[in-house]
Amino acid sequence: QVQLVESGGGLVQAGGSLRLSCAASGRTFSTYDMAWFRQAPGPEREFVAGISMSGGGTRYTDSVKGRFMISRDNAKNTVFLQMNSLKPEDTAVYYCARINYASGALLSSWGQGTQVTVSS
Repeated sequence: QVQLVESGGGLVQAGGSLRLSCAASGRTFSTYDMAWFRQAPGPEREFVAGISMSGGGTRYTDSVKGRFMISRDNAKNTVFLQMNSLKPEDTAVYYCARINYASGALLSSWGQGTQVTVSS
């Protein structure tokens, strides 16, 4: 079971930027499709962005297209989420997870997440 540790969250003004990181344990990170999710106050966790194991495939939820970019460094077992032009509605706890890129199925447990707060 892969262990995931998110970092990089914080408080930023609307229009600002943050870069989130997710460090994964294990020697087979390069075989994992990965994704970022977020959860605002409430029960539902929302898919934000996904990336295939090679990094050649990416997908985004409509609300972040053109503003967020997911990337990965397989040599460092890390996946990133660059968030630009942040909006107050991006405020949430952000989580990374292993997924199946084709189906979107969740394949790992959740880390502790990292809080992103965007002030207006």
